[in-house]
Amino acid sequence: MYKFFSLSVIVAALGYFVDIYDLILFGIVRVQSLKAIGVDSSEILNQGVFLLNMQMAGMLLGGFLWGVVGDKRGRVKILFGSIFLYSTANIANSFVDSVGYYALWRFIAGIGLAGELGAGVTLVLESLPRETRGYGTMLVATIGVLGAVAANYTVKIFHWRMAYLIGGGLGMALLILRVGVYESGMYQQIAASNIIKGNFFMLFTNKSRFFKYMKSIMIGLPIWFCVGILIILSPEFAKAMNITGTVSAGEAVTFCYMGLALGDFGSGFLSQCLRSRRRVVLVFLLLSSAAIAGYFMLSGVSSALFYTFCSFIGFAVGYWAIFITVAAEQFGTNIRATVAATVPNIIRGTVIPITSAFQFARHYIGILNAAAMVGALCMLIAFYAYYHLEETFDKDLDYVEV
Repeated sequence: MYKFFSLSVIVAALGYFVDIYDLILFGIVRVQSLKAIGVDSSEILNQGVFLLNMQMAGMLLGGFLWGVVGDKRGRVKILFGSIFLYSTANIANSFVDSVGYYALWRFIAGIGLAGELGAGVTLVLESLPRETRGYGTMLVATIGVLGAVAANYTVKIFHWRMAYLIGGGLGMALLILRVGVYESGMYQQIAASNIIKGNFFMLFTNKSRFFKYMKSIMIGLPIWFCVGILIILSPEFAKAMNITGTVSAGEAVTFCYMGLALGDFGSGFLSQCLRSRRRVVLVFLLLSSAAIAGYFMLSGVSSALFYTFCSFIGFAVGYWAIFITVAAEQFGTNIRATVAATVPNIIRGTVIPITSAFQFARHYIGILNAAAMVGALCMLIAFYAYYHLEETFDKDLDYVEV
């Protein structure tokens, strides 16, 4: 068991912890921070969605940037560069005084945040034996998502500006720990060769490779629909559903991510027990369908029951670790970091069309019907992608794409 706690696993897990802390922090402080810089209450939802989209646009761009860097220059270089960038942006976020500057630094933070998970997962997969590498990514995701819980409790104790400063400080401190991390052996074998590395366009020059890549992305759509819409915008949904008591985004995020931590641990452990990634993805897609449907049946319940259901939603979409693992395991060493960095960030970036579709539809059919329609579409796409999913549990990763 101690082999799962190698330095690469520990550093990847702590990096993802800080990553999630920053990623979710905005959703928690959205209302209070926007009010503090002078945004009118009637514009909180619209400006909040705008800033969330700016953050996700940065992550989408950063995914491509860091993925190519990871395959061309090495996985460890991403671990240093990405955390320095988003830690700097976090610190800058604590000083914003307008929506414009807030948007700029959320965009820059998004670019930095984009590299963390892909580099960490790639390094862990290439450093551990095939029969236990799933445990490594399970630990990275399980520990990492608890950063959201830490963000919520930090905001309860400190002012939102200080919460951003703390996140930046944690990231800078983590840089010291990363000094002792070594590059993966698989990458070192091809580093000095003439093999083409980090060519993103290789994913589009082969039909089979292209569809495999697109389906790797589509499987994760329900995850960020649930987090980006149902959880982050939970105060608005609670009002529409006449939930008794006060519902805050921070509490909803905390309960969701506690469930997500359990889900990531459970899906990773179940995958190792069943020796299958594919069957576990199916189980969690079915759970996600039930969670989305159940969310819209909570009309009139207490805030306590609402928060409990947020935990179930988190557990149901807790196949994040398996989702990233499957994507990385399907491609060769020379473009693996590119895939591992771009896939989760494209999924995060889909929050932009998802929220745009939601915003458009809610003006015609209401907030609840709009969310239900978009959620159903995300689930249908995910099930289609699952149908063609490759089993990768026992796959040898020591190969390159040509």
